[in-house]
Amino acid sequence: MDGLMMDYPLTLVHILERVREFFGRVEVVSRLPDRSMHRYTYADFYRRAKQLAKALTHAGIHRGDRVATLMWNQYQHLEAYFGIPACGAVVHTLNVRLHPDELGYIASHANDRFIIVDEGLLPLLEKFKVQASFGRVIVVRHRQGSMIGSYCDYEDFIALGKGDFSYPQLGENEAAALCFTSGTTGKPKGVLYSHRAIVLHSFALALADSSGLAQRDVVVAVAPMFHANSHGLPYVAVMLGAKLVLPGSHLDPDSLLELFELEKATFLSAVPTVWLGILGELDKNPTRWNLSGDLRGLGGGSAVSESLMFGLERHGIPVVQAWGMTELTPVGTVSSLKSYMEEWPEEQRRKVRCSQGRPIPFVEIRAIGAEGETAWDGHSLGELQVRGPWVARSYYNMPDESQRWTVDGWFRTGDVCTIDSEGFVTIVDRIKDMIKSGGEWISSVDLENAVMGYPNVQEAAVVAVPHPTWTERPLALIVCKDGEAVSTEDLLRYLRGRFSKWQLPDAVVFVKELPKTSTGKLFKKKLREQYRTWNWEKSGPDIN
Repeated sequence: MDGLMMDYPLTLVHILERVREFFGRVEVVSRLPDRSMHRYTYADFYRRAKQLAKALTHAGIHRGDRVATLMWNQYQHLEAYFGIPACGAVVHTLNVRLHPDELGYIASHANDRFIIVDEGLLPLLEKFKVQASFGRVIVVRHRQGSMIGSYCDYEDFIALGKGDFSYPQLGENEAAALCFTSGTTGKPKGVLYSHRAIVLHSFALALADSSGLAQRDVVVAVAPMFHANSHGLPYVAVMLGAKLVLPGSHLDPDSLLELFELEKATFLSAVPTVWLGILGELDKNPTRWNLSGDLRGLGGGSAVSESLMFGLERHGIPVVQAWGMTELTPVGTVSSLKSYMEEWPEEQRRKVRCSQGRPIPFVEIRAIGAEGETAWDGHSLGELQVRGPWVARSYYNMPDESQRWTVDGWFRTGDVCTIDSEGFVTIVDRIKDMIKSGGEWISSVDLENAVMGYPNVQEAAVVAVPHPTWTERPLALIVCKDGEAVSTEDLLRYLRGRFSKWQLPDAVVFVKELPKTSTGKLFKKKLREQYRTWNWEKSGPDIN
């Protein structure tokens, strides 16, 4: 017997109409390339997003066609987030930090028909456009009189969409957005999001135990809109009618802190690399910035170390750790405490907060080890597997990647984890980043987090390097804070208090910077390749 509820499709169109009806006076603020501020309201956003939808339809874009974007976080990108799906097409965000060859492959694989590009990124487009088949290039200009050749001006294009526009009757399972993984292992893989997945993810991310966002918040979308939906924040902000601040390409600590102060920011989401820069500036100039006392944040993309989390808290910025993947739209777990945990000892609460957290509603988890599903005891290791209404069921046009899904329909994340009795997940490592030494496993993530807690360490990476006796041994690479130094002997002695001797790095290398992926994560594949011929005779001292 079916329930007697309306058949009401969960589509982005309803979010778009809601923001016009209830929150038209709320601001959307963007920092432009020349550092000036652009301000308009959600009413302006709504009108222009609909104009874009109508203009695309008149230009020959059909339902299911892919329209690429090559832009930073700015108001035109927000218009594309909603305007393209509103006409039944698919917004395909291209990662501006990828190599041109990768971008060419991705655009060709997606068969993008049009592309909307920031004029400052036109030189990048020129390097890969021959690999794609863009029928039209639409350029977002920021300077009066700038030359764009034979390309179409964005403002001229959306002006063609003035007047009434009737939305197509969209189904909630139709595709709305496409995003490719960064491709650090193999070819980049496309994740095709449905309207339903994005809407449900937005509801779950807005919950008090997730981001805890409300209409009164001032949300700064620092995480890039061209990867993993900026952690889903633009969709949530528009759904709630919260003021949205978009920092453009100005992601250095001074620019961000200036923006937080100017706009009285209360919430942001960023990867640890960005948070580290913010913490470094606050440590150097603790009285320079007048930030909102309500400022809080979400950390994702890679693990937020204990030293980073509680360093930010010293400056009055509590950060909640989240875990997710492009394949999860992207958030899967959040490390918010349960009510009774508030009474736990500080050390125990810290451990929980530094975990990847518990699943947000409707995300299911399990860990699978060699003997099957592991116990939720906080110790047993297994591969984290997930399923839920915003978890991908396959990659876009890549049937050969079906091994990432189990026979019973769970997505294999590739993360090694433990799950404790409270349901909190702790990511121990990526399967490919675990270090196997003499038949025993060593977690590179645990070592990195410990090293990050040592004074004067800015960043750290630990990678497996081939060893003639032990198969693999850990090598630590460290970036010191500006003007500071770290003693290898003292560091290893410090680690000895936290790890068994056989787990310690056999060598410590000091570097000026660590390579990052296009999404700000440590590029460990590159480090493993760079140091695979390491001479172990250079190994560090034996600390007894």
